[in-house]
Amino acid sequence: MKNINNSMNKNKGIILFVVVLMSFIQCVDMSIVNIALPVMAKKLSISMASVELVVVSYITVICSVILVFGRLGDIRGKTKVFQFGVVIFTIASFLCGISTSFTSLVIFRIVQGIGAAASMANNQGIITEVFTQNDRGKALGILASAVALGTMIGPPLGGFILSALNWQCIFFVNVPIGIVALALGLKVLPKGTSNNETIDIKGAVLFFIAVISLFSSLIGAQTLGYSNPLIIISFIVALISFLTFIKLERRVEVPLLDLEIFKSNIFSISLFCAFISFVCISASGLIIPFYLENTLKIDSSKAGLIMMISPLIITVVSPFSGSLSDKIDAKFLTFLGLIFTSIGFLLMSFLDISSPIIYMILFLGIMAIGNGLFQPSNNSLIMSSAPRNKLGIAGSVNSLVRNLGQIFGVTLATTVLYNFMSYKIGYRVINYIENRDDVFIFGMKYVYIMLAIICGIGAIITACRLYSNKLNLIKE
Repeated sequence: MKNINNSMNKNKGIILFVVVLMSFIQCVDMSIVNIALPVMAKKLSISMASVELVVVSYITVICSVILVFGRLGDIRGKTKVFQFGVVIFTIASFLCGISTSFTSLVIFRIVQGIGAAASMANNQGIITEVFTQNDRGKALGILASAVALGTMIGPPLGGFILSALNWQCIFFVNVPIGIVALALGLKVLPKGTSNNETIDIKGAVLFFIAVISLFSSLIGAQTLGYSNPLIIISFIVALISFLTFIKLERRVEVPLLDLEIFKSNIFSISLFCAFISFVCISASGLIIPFYLENTLKIDSSKAGLIMMISPLIITVVSPFSGSLSDKIDAKFLTFLGLIFTSIGFLLMSFLDISSPIIYMILFLGIMAIGNGLFQPSNNSLIMSSAPRNKLGIAGSVNSLVRNLGQIFGVTLATTVLYNFMSYKIGYRVINYIENRDDVFIFGMKYVYIMLAIICGIGAIITACRLYSNKLNLIKE
């Protein structure tokens, strides 16, 4: 046992590199496809509405099965499940690249999502298992940088690849990265242990139905409207499935999702704040390209460079913040991060048609500093508050919340934006209106006010938690 621990300590850097590398490329894959959708639609002879399945299928599958792989990680070993995910993701990426039909591409994207879910569910668990309390925050901070960078760098990276190569290459770039991660992982990742516990199959099926129904209703409502009978039925199915899932998890001896972990206030509050954060990041990420390209009339290449500012700042700030969270109260850093982010969103609401671009860059910088302070500290709180034998499920829940936050963020942004745009112009709109930049600015203003309020609520919750902790320390 001592030799195993010494080996892990010696290879900590390489272990972190492997986990971060896969997390980065899998997050890139969530957004890199977006910019290639028009090209795919043309080459595969399908509509733009249909080609969105290439994106939706990947994210939906990840959310629907990630809890299963988190639980499997606790049963069979986090490393085994992580490496299984690397293999499946890499093979599926190659198959996506050689796809010649829309049907085969969507099928392989689903398989790719399964692989990504297996790895994502166990990456934070592996880090928490390998790194001690003294250096865990810094390691999770580096992981947070990779996730943020991967999520935001997708569109500009995809644009660069498409300018030089064909659309298949956005999938082929995953293959060598997956092979390197697998080869290194086989040498350095901790072997882990397994037990004889079983998977809650009924719970897995119920959760799968709940997620599929919820995502179908949220995505379908963007075109059909929330009053459409199919959308209403889908929401009802999602709600019933989720409530039945929770009831079942309370009753079964070995649940898919151990609800006991939510009894920790640190875990539950940090998870809620993580959801808030990713809702806001995703919503803002949807609005910014429209403002840059349609309102300010900046070409896509320059817009891509401007959008790189946030991930670059987060990449610099997150490791520093993670390291700092190992030395001071991580709860204070999450509070500070949400305050900065909320201020950044509020400032963005003042932008208009004639605002100098430097203002936007400055506001994006403030938001990025806030995210860089918040993410690693919050991840450290979530993972450190989970029992050691529940690290797999805790990590998968954290990843699930991140993906759910991104979906809800897009839905929130489009709903608020188009409703206020419709109010401004006097009729229903679901798109950018040419020569009426003022209408978009009006909608954008209220989107950012909404995001500032949401982040502000998160800051208030973390402030109350800080105050409560100080009272408990005084009593002791």
